[in-house]
Amino acid sequence: MSVTIITKNEAARLDAALASVAWADEIVVVDAGSSDATADIARRSGARVFIEGWPGFPQQKNRAADLATHDWILSIDADERVSPALAGEIGALLAAGPAARGYRVPRVTRAFGRELRATDWYPDWQLRLYDRRAGRWDESRTVHESVRVEGDVTTLRGELLHDGYHDLSEHLQKIDRYTTLAAEANAARGRDASLLQIAVHPPLAFLRNYVLRRGFTAGAAGLVVSAMNSWYVFLKLAKLWERRRRPAP
Repeated sequence: MSVTIITKNEAARLDAALASVAWADEIVVVDAGSSDATADIARRSGARVFIEGWPGFPQQKNRAADLATHDWILSIDADERVSPALAGEIGALLAAGPAARGYRVPRVTRAFGRELRATDWYPDWQLRLYDRRAGRWDESRTVHESVRVEGDVTTLRGELLHDGYHDLSEHLQKIDRYTTLAAEANAARGRDASLLQIAVHPPLAFLRNYVLRRGFTAGAAGLVVSAMNSWYVFLKLAKLWERRRRPAP
């Protein structure tokens, strides 16, 4: 099995990701021209390192899968770690022979000093283990990219650990970047956002996160994450509304 990781200036977090998959048959790192020690760290770990231009998230992940020498791919990000339980589950699965063509894993995010098992952030199912002969990353999606698999897809129980955000400033920067990408993608599909949606959807998102998905059980962290997820929904809709009304150049 091949583990694939795409990187750009991830020297601070890459070591932990690499160590968590040291058991894999090979590790393929595709780096988008980092200015820090990312590529050197990957090479020291024994990974096969390739330097590529940046075509987009799904395109880069497909490039990494194409460069792998094994058909079964485990794709992780540099800020993620494979838990020992998940590593053992994958090893047993591959040894016995996979019955499906793709596997979703639950992802738990660490933020504000704790692992958050509430809000929209958990279990945050991610399809990361797949047979590349039957699956590829959907290149039509510029944000929240995902693998499309032809054939059966099922779930594993072991968790993927996500070292989400060092602080609120980093979180806000990512929200700004991803909501811009989401608004651009939705505008390209001809979608629009009404003022009613902008007014109603964010508070509903907060209630879903904080009440229905039990953010209240996570103390202050659950409250903050519920509010930030609501802010994400507001910005995504507001940026789409603005973009659709921007004068043509």
